[in-house]
Amino acid sequence: MSEQTATADGITAQYEETETERVLAISRGGTQATVAQNIDGYAMLKVRDEHGNEQERYYGFDMALDHVAELLGVAVDDIPIPDAANDMGM
Repeated sequence: MSEQTATADGITAQYEETETERVLAISRGGTQATVAQNIDGYAMLKVRDEHGNEQERYYGFDMALDHVAELLGVAVDDIPIPDAANDMGM
């Protein structure tokens, strides 16, 4: 596990920063869901499906991860979180 990548039980979470967003892409078995927040880290978190379509917005990281877990068909506690993404959310 690195600061930007975490893997456990067939689930991989990859954190990156783009010019405009902090992005946590979580994948399992060929399906991916993404949690994104603006680069300044103060806006609501956006949950996107594997096609990049926004599904919902959340203030809390825990609520966003719960939605991601549902999209991937896993328990939220099974999602590994890279250290760099631990402070996402408001």
